Amino acid sequence: MGKLFYLMGKSASGKDRMFRLLITESDLPLDRLVIYTTRPRREGEEDGREYHFIDETKLQELRDKGLIIEERTYATVAGPWTYATVADEALLLRRRSLLGIGTPESFCRLRACLGEEAVVPLFIEVDDGTRLQRALDREKRQAVPNYEEVCRRFLADAADFASEKLAAAGIDRRFDNNGDEESCRRELEEAIRSVLR
Repeated sequence: MGKLFYLMGKSASGKDRMFRLLITESDLPLDRLVIYTTRPRREGEEDGREYHFIDETKLQELRDKGLIIEERTYATVAGPWTYATVADEALLLRRRSLLGIGTPESFCRLRACLGEEAVVPLFIEVDDGTRLQRALDREKRQAVPNYEEVCRRFLADAADFASEKLAAAGIDRRFDNNGDEESCRRELEEAIRSVLR
């Protein structure tokens, strides 16, 4: 069975960008871990690529079948949005290693379900000023920008990614993505290769 490499970081830290680079522009033997969400699709996202976009009814069906490994619901300014990792074939029958994105909380739940050695944390760190500017720039490109949600997420990240939570989860290595994106990608790639050797 392969490993699950789990990218984490505060909003606008570059997780999605690093994910795309590692999946599409490297020769790493990684498949995507695609989780489920009730949040609306952003411009440019495709169902089954970034997320499986579902409604509350489908989410409840997955719960009723006992397929949810972990889920998180956020009280956004647009209403509640849930993200969930589902015990589907892609996750449980890992013939190749997977690359996923989540939070320290979801990392801990996945590690408890799949085993300590199966889930490898990759934490991307960016200073707050850079993150806030990136988040504002990204939101500005949306058809209907939601700056209130940008602010809510920015403030919520302080609690979700507090140093004591990272330490308790055993997330001690950090990958700097403040400027040189290529350097961050190379460091992440080398960390993954070292585990796969």
